[in-house]
Order: sequence, then C-alpha cells, then structure tokens
Amino acid sequence: MGRLEGKVILVTAAAQGIGEASARAFAKEGAKVIATDINGEKLKELDTVPGIETKVLDVTNKDSIAALVGQFDRIDVLFNCAGCVFKGTILAGDETDWDFSFNLNVKSMFLMCRQVIPKMISQGGGNIINMSSVCSSLKGVPERCIYSASKAAVIGLTKSVAVDFMKQGIRCNCLCPATINTSSLEEVIQRFPNPEKARADFIARQPIGRLGKVEEVAALLVYLASDESAFTTGTAMVLDGGWTL
Repeated sequence: MGRLEGKVILVTAAAQGIGEASARAFAKEGAKVIATDINGEKLKELDTVPGIETKVLDVTNKDSIAALVGQFDRIDVLFNCAGCVFKGTILAGDETDWDFSFNLNVKSMFLMCRQVIPKMISQGGGNIINMSSVCSSLKGVPERCIYSASKAAVIGLTKSVAVDFMKQGIRCNCLCPATINTSSLEEVIQRFPNPEKARADFIARQPIGRLGKVEEVAALLVYLASDESAFTTGTAMVLDGGWTL
C-alpha cells in the first residue's frame, strides 16, 4: 500500500520539471493526482500514467480555478508549483515584469488557496504545499531581485495560512530548493553565449558540487504530502545542497 493511498492531490505546473516529477511520484505512492498546466500539449504526456488525470488550467484566472476545484468532491493535498524566474537587479525589470512575476509566483497561490481551503475545511482538513526558493528571504542572490521578492512572499503566505487554519486541520508548508536540474534550466543555460560555462557556474553555486535532481525534490514532496509529516506545518523546508550554509 502506497504512502498516499486514497489521497486526492491537485498539482499545478505539472507538465514538466518538478511539477511533473511530483505528479508521477504522488501517483506511484497511490494517490489520485489531478495534474494541471496551461500547456495542454505537454500535459498530455501524463495521460497514460495510472492514477493521473490531466486538466488544462491557467492558475492566474480565478474563474478557471473555481470551475476546476468545483469538479471534485474532495482535495486532500494542493501542491502549488507554478512559477517563473526573472533575472536582473531592481533596475533591470519594470512594473510589467514585477506584476507578471507576482501574479504567477504569488497571486496564483493566493487564488488556488482561496478556492481549495473552504473545501478542505468542509471535509475536515487538508494539506497545502507551496513552491518557494532559497532565493527569497533565506538568501540574497545576485540578479534575482523580483524573483526573490516573490518567493519571500510565498514564505509569508505559507506561514499565514498555516497559523490561520491549523485548528481546522489544515497544514501548509513550502519547499525552498536551490538550483534543480530541469528542462527549463537547460533552456536557460542554452541561451547563454557559452552554455558549458553557464552550466559550470550554476553547479559552482552549490557547495555540495552538483545540481539538485527533480527526483530528490519529489521525494521530499511525497513526505510533505503524506501523514508522516502530520506534525509539520508553517515550515520553509530547504533543499539546497548547502547553499545557505
């Protein structure tokens, strides 16, 4: 019997990277997974995975979120994974970049939580996991101003939800990884004039000497989604290869 047997888990940004790895790991542990993403074509790759049901979703659209959440009788776990990285100092980005980043990285979680929390209260409890980053209130990282500010906000949101709904049986934690080896990171690396140097620079930031693996992140997500972590709420869990030491 899987560690997540019988749980219904809603995942955003599930078409690739950490979102995809977590959806697969949740399903492998026996959960019914609702895998969502705005990229319907890429999302189809999960259609053949047992235990996974795919749904196209724009996490910045509150009406679409309400319509999706209304389709399910219960949601035991919500994993808010959707987000983007904006590179640059505070002088590099304008208000449009700030608004886009905060809409996707923070407001989407706000909208998802507002729809899912009432359902969790009515069913007697639930579990929310948000994707933050070590690039946040945990560590200042060069040329990540807007991104870091948005991910710091995620930590604040997480702690607020945790303390406000603890008595209703709802837990809320966030995950703060460092650089993880994903397809989106590879796309970023390939845009550099010297991709090999860029890859080496990303690796050099991790004191442990390598990039993180999506499977390592997914393993911690399975723990947070399971009853094994029932005494854990309001935490910002760091998975960073020693970067914040």
